[in-house]
Amino acid sequence: MIQQTKIYNEKIERVIENINKVIIGKEEVASLSLVALLTDGHVLLEDVPGVGKTMLVRTLAKSVNCDFTRIQFTPDLLPSDVTGVSIYNPKELKFEFRSGPIFGNIILADEINRTSPKTQSALLEAMEEKSVTVDGTTKQLQKPFFVMATQNPIEYEGTYPLPEAQLDRFLLKLKMGYPTFGEELEMLHRTSSTHPIEAIEAVMSQAEVLQAQEEVKQVYIDHSVKQYIINLVTRTRENSSIYLGVSPRGSIALMKAAMAYAYISDRDYVIPDDVKYLAPFVLSHRIILTSEARYEGITSEDAIASIIKSTHVPIRKDTAE
Repeated sequence: MIQQTKIYNEKIERVIENINKVIIGKEEVASLSLVALLTDGHVLLEDVPGVGKTMLVRTLAKSVNCDFTRIQFTPDLLPSDVTGVSIYNPKELKFEFRSGPIFGNIILADEINRTSPKTQSALLEAMEEKSVTVDGTTKQLQKPFFVMATQNPIEYEGTYPLPEAQLDRFLLKLKMGYPTFGEELEMLHRTSSTHPIEAIEAVMSQAEVLQAQEEVKQVYIDHSVKQYIINLVTRTRENSSIYLGVSPRGSIALMKAAMAYAYISDRDYVIPDDVKYLAPFVLSHRIILTSEARYEGITSEDAIASIIKSTHVPIRKDTAE
C-alpha cells in the first residue's frame, strides 16, 4: 500500500490543471496522458491536424520540467535522423556520437505513419527497450521517457500504417476530437493576446515523476480484478467478430493503466470500474476485426464495448446482496 501526501496529490492535480488551461475541454485526454506517463508507457493519438496535439505534449513536458523534442516524420526520414549519428572529428581523430531527438524525456512523434517501416522501427525499438543501438553500441535513454505518436486518420496516400505488432507497443490509443462551440470560443479569448502555454510553470520535477512511477507499482490490485482483466482479454480471442484478439502484453498494459488511474484518483487500490473505463483505450487498437465485421460497419471500439457489456464485473462479497 502507498501513502500519498496531500501536497503530492495536489501536484498531480496541478499537472492536469495546467493541461486544461492550454487544451480546453479535454480533461479526459489530459488525465489519460498522465496515466501513460506514470506507467512508463506511450500514447498513440489519432486525430486531424490542428486540434492541439503538439500543445498537449509541450504543456505536459513543461509541467513536469522535462525536455521536450518533436520528430516530424516524413517519407524521407532515416533511422539515424531519429537516433543520431557518429561523425568523424578530424581534430580528435575519432568518431563522435551526435544524439538525435529521441534522446529527450517527452517526445512528440508527429505523423508516425508517414515514414518508412524501417524508420518506424527505430522509434518503436527505443520505446520498448528504452535504449538505442548505434554502430554496435547500446545507449540508454533518459528517464522519464514518454512518446506520444500521432497519425492522421483521413490522409492515407503516402502513408505506412503501423503493423499490429507495433501498435501493441502503445499503452493507450486516444482521440481528441474537435472542441465544442463554447470551448472554441473560450480558446479564442485565451489566445487573443498571448498563448496560455507561456504562463505554464513546472509543478513537478523529473525526480518526482520517477518517484510517482515507482509508487504506482505499489497500488494494490485484487485477485478478482486481475481475473476480470483476463476475462475481458480472453473474450477478445473468442469473439466471432474479431480475427486476432488481445495478446498477454495487452493484459499487462490494462493492469498497469488501471493502477496508474487509481493512483491519480487518490486511491491505493484498483476497483473494477477503473478497468472497465480504461479497457476501450487500452484494448481497441490491439485487435483485428474479421472482414465480415468490417463489412457490417462494426468498429474495434464497438467490439470492445460489446465485450465489456457482456463480461461479469466482480463485486466485493461484503457489498453483495
